[in-house]
Amino acid sequence: MKEGTVRCEPCNLTSADRLAHEKNPCRCRAGLSLDMSALPVTTRPHPPLTPKMAGVVERMARAGHPPLDALSPDEARAAYEKGAGVLEVPKPALARVEDLTIAARDGHALPARLYAPSHDALPPLLYLHGGGFTVGSIATHDTLCRVLAARSGCMVVSLDYRLAPAHRFPTAVHDAWDALAFMASNAQRLGADGARLAVGGDSAGGTLAAVCAILARDARLPLALQLLLYPGTTARQDTDSHRRFAQGPLLTERLIRWFFGQYIDENDRDDWRFAPLNADDVEGVAPAWIGLAECDPVVDEGVQYADKLRAAGVPVDLEIYRGVIHEFIKMGRAVPEAHTAHAHAAQALKEALAP
Repeated sequence: MKEGTVRCEPCNLTSADRLAHEKNPCRCRAGLSLDMSALPVTTRPHPPLTPKMAGVVERMARAGHPPLDALSPDEARAAYEKGAGVLEVPKPALARVEDLTIAARDGHALPARLYAPSHDALPPLLYLHGGGFTVGSIATHDTLCRVLAARSGCMVVSLDYRLAPAHRFPTAVHDAWDALAFMASNAQRLGADGARLAVGGDSAGGTLAAVCAILARDARLPLALQLLLYPGTTARQDTDSHRRFAQGPLLTERLIRWFFGQYIDENDRDDWRFAPLNADDVEGVAPAWIGLAECDPVVDEGVQYADKLRAAGVPVDLEIYRGVIHEFIKMGRAVPEAHTAHAHAAQALKEALAP
């Protein structure tokens, strides 16, 4: 072990492994502490990708597809849709897969899709897809929603909230909240168990889910869980992990700037509905399960949001998946950690939504 490092035996990480021990106390479940002061940010090593993750990244590079930020928004949406299922696990068969619409506050009919492993009245999860508020859809996250429904035993309702640049901030926030409120008041119509409700999402969808959890607290709408997969939570992308992974893999500084340029005006970026870390108070929000990728620009802000919730007394289960990148949970055909994350997320839902 390199001189000056300390090893935390229960989680087998050294103080050079920034993600689990960024600050005192350490984030391993043993609750130990490590002194990070001897390791300046600039000297911390770049965490390695797992061999299988590195293979995926290499194949992506060889494919030579232009980055989304080199395309128009319409072209980017089409490209993301085309590639979304390439590395997904096989689609689980479910007893119920039904398309529906949910009315937004302005009367717009938002497409949604319901997934359920049985015809019983099951507790529902509103799922909000990722894609930088600019790309992504029900279709791009169809397999993931099927997996969550099949493995957790709950109902999943996936929402096509309106996307930028045609619909800029805060339209996506309004759409997500309107859908959650609809599900809370229309459980019988959905064939759901209205006594228990959760919200979740990945990336930009994780941001929206975190915001919905705060809005639910304010509206006195009980939520059993907020399920956040590598959510964005900061107003400015100025964390250490944003600097370390500015060139990706996959999610680059340039692509993040492009996404947010489509979605939000600079003057609005401090709004907590874009940056939940800016929320004045998160006391009393739903318990959180947060899943992060180690080699991801947004990992630090995910850890910071977990810290913010914990400081407010909110129960948080934080999982950091070593050696994988943003979007890894949709790469189960090639990356074993996706299966692990599926299992962890499904178990969190099962436990939170249990009667």
